[in-house]
Amino acid sequence: MSALYALYSEGADAQRAVDGLRAAGIPDSAITVITTTPMEDFEFSHIDGKNRLWWVACLGGVIGFTLIVGLATYTSADWPINVGNMAILSGWAFLVPVFEVTMLGAILATVGTLIVTAGLGRRRPALYDPAVSDGKILVGIEDPAGRQAEIERALRIAPGVELKTV
Repeated sequence: MSALYALYSEGADAQRAVDGLRAAGIPDSAITVITTTPMEDFEFSHIDGKNRLWWVACLGGVIGFTLIVGLATYTSADWPINVGNMAILSGWAFLVPVFEVTMLGAILATVGTLIVTAGLGRRRPALYDPAVSDGKILVGIEDPAGRQAEIERALRIAPGVELKTV
């Protein structure tokens, strides 16, 4: 992995660097910003802010609900038992398993999505610098591919910035 990044002490400097990268024609999807604390006051904290996790959790819940209702219906109808003129499938009897499996489906879908979107299964290392743990803000580009000069110009927007290459 080749990457070019800079470390900033202030959020305003990081925001100017992100704006400079955008002005250089770098799309938001290629810009990496890593901080130790939330920086909601700055616009860079909302890059790729849209996610579909709620929809994935709902889909997992619907799949779990469908599976357990299908299993309960199938086992109640298939099991040869004399129910004495009562309903073969009773909703109240299956209420707890329906709830539990619906929530299990939502939870498994959410955890799976978080593992994938966090990049925990990636084979190559993510762009990171230990100085981020000390409070610095990392702004960088993975695979600059021939645009190194304009990226360096955009990242050197703040005085005393540390520019690094991996």
